Amino acid sequence: MHRRALLTLICLALLGPILNASAAPLPEARPEDVGLSSQRLERLGTMIQQAVDSGEIPGAVVMVARKGRLVYQRAFGTQDPAHGVAMKTDAIFRIFSMTKPVVSVGAMMLVEEGRLGLHEPISKYLPEFKDMKIAVEGYDAATGASSFTTVPARRPITVQDLLRHTAGLTYGVFLPRHSQVGNLYREAKVFSAPSLEEFSRTIARLPLRSEPGTTWEYSHATDILGRVVEVASGMPLDRFVSERILQPLKMTDTGWYVPQDKVSRLAQPLPGREKDWFPELLLDWTRPPAFFAGGHGLVSTVGDYLRFAQMLANGGVLDGVRLLGPKTLAYMTSDHVFTADIGKGPNWLPGPGYGFGLGFGTRTAAGGSSWNGSVGDFYWGGYAGTYFWVDPEEELVPVFMMQEVARRNHYRALVRNAVYQAIVD
Repeated sequence: MHRRALLTLICLALLGPILNASAAPLPEARPEDVGLSSQRLERLGTMIQQAVDSGEIPGAVVMVARKGRLVYQRAFGTQDPAHGVAMKTDAIFRIFSMTKPVVSVGAMMLVEEGRLGLHEPISKYLPEFKDMKIAVEGYDAATGASSFTTVPARRPITVQDLLRHTAGLTYGVFLPRHSQVGNLYREAKVFSAPSLEEFSRTIARLPLRSEPGTTWEYSHATDILGRVVEVASGMPLDRFVSERILQPLKMTDTGWYVPQDKVSRLAQPLPGREKDWFPELLLDWTRPPAFFAGGHGLVSTVGDYLRFAQMLANGGVLDGVRLLGPKTLAYMTSDHVFTADIGKGPNWLPGPGYGFGLGFGTRTAAGGSSWNGSVGDFYWGGYAGTYFWVDPEEELVPVFMMQEVARRNHYRALVRNAVYQAIVD
């Protein structure tokens, strides 16, 4: 019995590293093995811990990969502050607009297969978008007087317009109360649609904010793209994303809601911070939604999303599973706005130094931005505080997640700079 117990202990000791490695989202390495300084990288942890200790954020999870190896993974603070539950690295987050890159990849997979064309009018797939109208609004801030009319669109919305947010659509929740288009969106209660099909029809009945192909404006475009994916693939969006992207990449904790056996892992904001959220976005993520929103519907973990981001960094392949060709990824992460002489619009979210590709903000200049990076790096974030970027030049893939709306942009910039200052090779 003694020998058997000793052999068991030896086997467990030998298997331990293998089991731990298989639990990690990517193969692990020391920071120094890939040109990072452990000492300097710890500044990242110090900064996030200070944010937790000050009460600015409830907690966070961050992972950093370089050259395909996971070199940093830490959980900070609390996952559920109201109940004192400590944050763990497998916490599940509402990722909101980080759904957009996933659905954009799905659309480009259909483009590669010849089932969808970027040049095609979306009315080929969604007839309700034929013969769209453009809103012409006027507003005098001094008197409060406003005017509103519509004119026919000069050209149709294309699939490329949806991917690069140049379709003329908008987000009603972001528009001022004097905007008639914003009021029409709010009155239509688009978030309450019973299905993605009806959501699409509701949006199509509303006037566009601008002529398709002329202005970048963050919008429901990727939600509509999700409906195009459904029609082009012949599959519901949730099933398409699951079978074609999540399952092949082994993103086992990513989905359109949190099942009951995982609800205890759902990260929550600080109590009382719900006032910082748009009421329309205080959704119940613990049960299946009425429809699967391509622009904001997914929940995920840092580890799952790291696998997705590493696939992008690898040119469309991970662990021998290829979703896209490298030329397609390079095309998606190139600028499709300034190179097409398209206007920035009223709220240029990518920021200075960045253009926008097909689903990503993409860096076009070394300077200009208030955060560090490399020309060609691409990124996106989510409304509630999640964020990722890929830097092909540095072979760098960090993912950062928290659930804090008000301070999300501040900590995205700090995390960026903290990661780059740790590069020493």
